[in-house]
Amino acid sequence: MKEILVLYFSRHGSVQQLARHLAHGVEAVPGMAARLRTVPAVLTESDAPAKLVPDSGAPYASLDDLRECVGVAVGSPTRFGNMAAAMKHFWDGTSGLWLGGDLVDKPACVFTSTASLHGGQESTLLSMMTPLLHHGMFLVGLPYTNPELNQTRSGGTPYGASHWAGPDGKQPITDEERKLAFALGKRLAEVAGKLTQ
Repeated sequence: MKEILVLYFSRHGSVQQLARHLAHGVEAVPGMAARLRTVPAVLTESDAPAKLVPDSGAPYASLDDLRECVGVAVGSPTRFGNMAAAMKHFWDGTSGLWLGGDLVDKPACVFTSTASLHGGQESTLLSMMTPLLHHGMFLVGLPYTNPELNQTRSGGTPYGASHWAGPDGKQPITDEERKLAFALGKRLAEVAGKLTQ
């Protein structure tokens, strides 16, 4: 089985839910499996040690996860129109992979969740694309052949899957958002399969 790394940071669970829907899309492609991983939170106070293992959910990602997988999906909540510091911190530690060209020609996609409907879904997705481009990866988006892109009234963009969680973070993932996350995972796995034949 070839594996796709589904790498995410989730504070309140919405990005984690999108990651699972995306992983289902990956696993709908024969011969492909999803490897779910997260990153630790970055603390503003430096006196508290980071946990070595998360309390629940996916294990923390390592650089080996990036090396070993044939494609990468990256997800983060929106923080002022940008990826969360935890995800940025993780990518800032990948210079060794960049120097070795370990991620060159691997396909990648991005996904996000926002509290406000116009709170930077697309700019967050674009911010996550930047390190992927520096690593020489191929970006995979969502084409408008996915009818949900024209039907959604919350999340979903051609740049990647997204979700509008609402100000309280409790808006459920809509049917369109779920289908788009699934479609993105499936498309990423299909592209990875073609690139690794």
